[in-house]
Amino acid sequence: MRILVAMSGGVDSSVVAALLKRQGHEVIGATLQLYDHGQASKPGACCAGRDIMDARAVADKLGFPHYVIDAESRFRDSVIENFADAYARGETPVPCVACNQGVKFTDLLGMARDLGCEAMATGHYVRRVEGPDGAEMHRPVDAERDQTWFLFATTKDQLDYLRFPLGEMPDKAHVRELAQELGLEIAAKPDSQDICFVPSGSYVDIVEKLRPEIRGEGEIVDEQGNVLGHHEGVARYTVGQSKRLGDIHTAVGERQMVTRIDVPKRRIVVGPRVQATEVETRKTIRLRDMNWLMDAPPEGVSCGVQIRAREKLRDAVVKPLANGEALVELLEPAMPAPGQACVLYDGSRVLGGGFILAGA
Repeated sequence: MRILVAMSGGVDSSVVAALLKRQGHEVIGATLQLYDHGQASKPGACCAGRDIMDARAVADKLGFPHYVIDAESRFRDSVIENFADAYARGETPVPCVACNQGVKFTDLLGMARDLGCEAMATGHYVRRVEGPDGAEMHRPVDAERDQTWFLFATTKDQLDYLRFPLGEMPDKAHVRELAQELGLEIAAKPDSQDICFVPSGSYVDIVEKLRPEIRGEGEIVDEQGNVLGHHEGVARYTVGQSKRLGDIHTAVGERQMVTRIDVPKRRIVVGPRVQATEVETRKTIRLRDMNWLMDAPPEGVSCGVQIRAREKLRDAVVKPLANGEALVELLEPAMPAPGQACVLYDGSRVLGGGFILAGA
């Protein structure tokens, strides 16, 4: 087949391109330039500077064409600006989801079709399984590298076209061994970091620069509004965290955690760090921008849901609502963070998911 490989310049996507080339496919490489070269020269970044050169070097070595697409403006509008907006609303965003569904699985996939490719491959650790009703998304063999939570918004049409060769790999060590075997110089290159567009290591700097209205100190209060302390900016907090609360734990007499963020008042609301209080937890979650990788069940579906990356599954019933929303009814109370993803699983299969809304 003619296959376009989305190449970030890292080990994973480079191995994918090399494997497909070795299998006899006609490979075309494509790398997105997502931000200024100078901002991504340090280890752990992707899709800029050195990474573009590394991707091109792999293509030159293996003898297939390689394109660089300037997506800086699109990436800023669809990912970075939305990232800042979410924090300004008191949410905790997942920029990798926006990136995959924006510039990667929309723009690059469109380019692949324009070039006459029969499929597009990526270096994600996900399994694509042909089921009785079409392509299904499943967790990879290597559970430690599972990226299905970040790819829940992949549409059924996109999934039908995509390929994930690393989904069957036993572990990352095996992938690096393959890179050496295939003669790739980037075999020992470090993995990319979680938020690739934060060169300073602090996302707060970017958020407060883009949304200066949320910059500044504010109060840390309990649910009754009693002032317990002060903070240096609401963008530094997310629901569920216990760090950056100063001496509040000692003053109150028990460990506290963030239960709510009141952006208009610049207030961080905290409560005791326990598992089941009416203040901190709830059994009902409402989701927006729901994406189903199955036929949406009119009466709902019993499944496992994951409300944070790397968190355990929780038993729930999920019911479709109007306007692309869904209602999640948890069997046990949880403390969801607005803006985070809630992904539905049936065993290893991803059934769909959406973004958590504030309130029930």
